[in-house]
Amino acid sequence: NSSEGRPALHTALRRPVGDKLKVNGVDVIPDVHRVLNQMTELVGRIHDGLWRGYTEKPITDVVNIGIGGSFLGPELVSEALVAYAHKGVRCHYLANIDGSEFHELSMKIRAETTLFIVSSKSFNTLETL
Repeated sequence: NSSEGRPALHTALRRPVGDKLKVNGVDVIPDVHRVLNQMTELVGRIHDGLWRGYTEKPITDVVNIGIGGSFLGPELVSEALVAYAHKGVRCHYLANIDGSEFHELSMKIRAETTLFIVSSKSFNTLETL
């Protein structure tokens, strides 16, 4: 990614185990697959009701907080794959720093059964922080 002075590695997500993709002399594929496996395990635990909120109740809602691609990408995938969605968990997306959007959402969810995800590529975006 020339505008950020670092490689765009989204292609690594589609590479099979055993492929090689070197960045600065280091093969990144093993780490990519390790993280993908961790994500799969986490999603499975949420769907099975094993990942619990602070009151030990199963997660019923996931809120993604992000802006730009950290908002649009997850929302797009969620909408495109809605036919395959797990029926016990609802997904919500926040991109606005205006408190009214959060207030409206907070009327539909329960904090004790909601997982909040702060999504940012750089973690320098004021709106996300």
